[in-house]
Amino acid sequence: MSHLNVKAGGISLKEPGILASGILDENGYSMKRILLEGAGAAVTKSIGIDGRDGYNPPVVVETGSGILNAMGLPNPGIDNFSEEITLAMKAGKPVIGSIFASNANDFLKLAEKMSDYGVAAVELNLSCPHVKGFGTEVGSDPALVKEIVSTLKGSISIPVWAKLSPNVTDILSIANAASDSDAVVLINTVRGMAIDIYARSPILTNRYGGLSGSSIKPVGLRLVYEVRKELGLEIIGVGGISTWQDALEYIMAGSSAFQVGTALWSNGRKVFSEINQGLESYMKEFGVGNLMELRGVAIR
Repeated sequence: MSHLNVKAGGISLKEPGILASGILDENGYSMKRILLEGAGAAVTKSIGIDGRDGYNPPVVVETGSGILNAMGLPNPGIDNFSEEITLAMKAGKPVIGSIFASNANDFLKLAEKMSDYGVAAVELNLSCPHVKGFGTEVGSDPALVKEIVSTLKGSISIPVWAKLSPNVTDILSIANAASDSDAVVLINTVRGMAIDIYARSPILTNRYGGLSGSSIKPVGLRLVYEVRKELGLEIIGVGGISTWQDALEYIMAGSSAFQVGTALWSNGRKVFSEINQGLESYMKEFGVGNLMELRGVAIR
């Protein structure tokens, strides 16, 4: 499938679809299996300096048009994650290490460890919407985003991706602050909540969570389009992709590749191969030699 080959964020992919962080990526076996079934790369769950248990349940609720989650960034800590990456890499495809921290020094420590473990790139989680002191609180400060990205770019040899939040007032200022990165990943989940009308209280223990799935696709598309049009940055698109048509919309809006997460919940692991087949058929029908010929064609 050579015409599905893309170069995105400083790495080469045999297929353009990437397993998004936070879905079936807490262990090496599940990442490896998804890579062997059609994903071009896999992003690990977000890993911090120290282990975290996350929030008490309930931490996930279906909304009818997506999933609302507030997991609380549970993870074993960077020193206990090397084996999972080694297992995932046995699929022979790129593994990207997702990391979270509250300052540039900790991001650098995590990135150096991930690099030692053999990841192809690191994805900076600057956008988790439900954990105090991390994620969006870091990623909504342009000066801090710029410091983190420039610190890593000046210190590690592997590509750096910055995953940004839709929960900000001005996406262009944040994306511009992250412009030294090899790619910006747009978008993370949209902050939301759900209420149990019988218990008369929020369903999630944390009250607020991050909404993912089909309902956020128009938001993701708009932000990808805007950042590509105004800043010309390299973009990995994510948010509400479950079909090849969804993926193609993101490519036409300006993405070089795309990530799929929540669709694995509803469609299963076959979602990547189905998207690949659909893209192949579309390209054959319209005489498109390589997917990158369609990148940004919708921008006017």
